[in-house]
Amino acid sequence: MDSWTWAVRLFKTRSAAAQACRGGHVRVNGVAAKPAQPVRPGDEVRIRAGGSERIVIVERIIAKRVGAPVAAQCLIDRSPPPPTPEILASMPRRDRGSGRPTKRERRETDRLRPSASADTLPVVGAEQPPSRADRWDSG
Repeated sequence: MDSWTWAVRLFKTRSAAAQACRGGHVRVNGVAAKPAQPVRPGDEVRIRAGGSERIVIVERIIAKRVGAPVAAQCLIDRSPPPPTPEILASMPRRDRGSGRPTKRERRETDRLRPSASADTLPVVGAEQPPSRADRWDSG
């Protein structure tokens, strides 16, 4: 995985590709990829890097780094287009060096983001492990 993503120029160095795999930023067919995982033609590779997501389909397997025109033939790029400059300008930004955001500022920025999906919210009535106090009282 790391050698293919480096060979098709998705990462600048092979060590950066391996580090992204270990960090969970590379997914193959929806599953987190390890650096040594083999890829096959038809696999969907998703890479989160630099605040954006790249989605590519493996067209051909190569082992060595090649020129950009040849590398472009080894993958099909299905990445969403980057946001327009107008959208980037409308997004709120903190000034450099302004320090850590206050609780109030964090809440304001959280209101601007899309809400959490139902998958990440806790289930009401779900079985919870016993608390520390329960464990001491029961024995």
